[in-house]
Amino acid sequence: MFLFLQVFFLTWAEIYELAGEIVCEDLPKEVCAFSVASSGKRCLLETEKAADGGVEYQCRTSEVVVERMAEYIETDQCVEACGVDRNSVGISSDAFFEPQFTAKLCSSQCYQKCFNIVDLFFNLAAGEGKNSSLLTLIITTIIRTYFSIRKLWM
Repeated sequence: MFLFLQVFFLTWAEIYELAGEIVCEDLPKEVCAFSVASSGKRCLLETEKAADGGVEYQCRTSEVVVERMAEYIETDQCVEACGVDRNSVGISSDAFFEPQFTAKLCSSQCYQKCFNIVDLFFNLAAGEGKNSSLLTLIITTIIRTYFSIRKLWM
């Protein structure tokens, strides 16, 4: 019974870490997005039409390879700090057009601690011709200016 309770309270990340290999197709949808398989390829959430006509989510292996990282399931802390959604379907840089997202991505809580998410979005931006370093500099400057002005008014 004690062993059952220990296993029950392990997080998904710990379970897959113990198993030794992460295969995207074996991951539950709750941890699929922002995970990296043992092969070094990113996992992504996709939708399929279910037999009953509804929508079913499946975790799939993308062709996007992450350099210097494998067997990784993103933490809930980073998901929250970076303002991303684990229910995101596919991989897209569309979020860069939302100022709130960009501000969170460029925040010190995300930018300095959540390499996996930052790497994903900056590589997407670079692949689409967006200069993510300049974008981060601009957003960081805007955020610092905002808080400096806010302090003056308080």
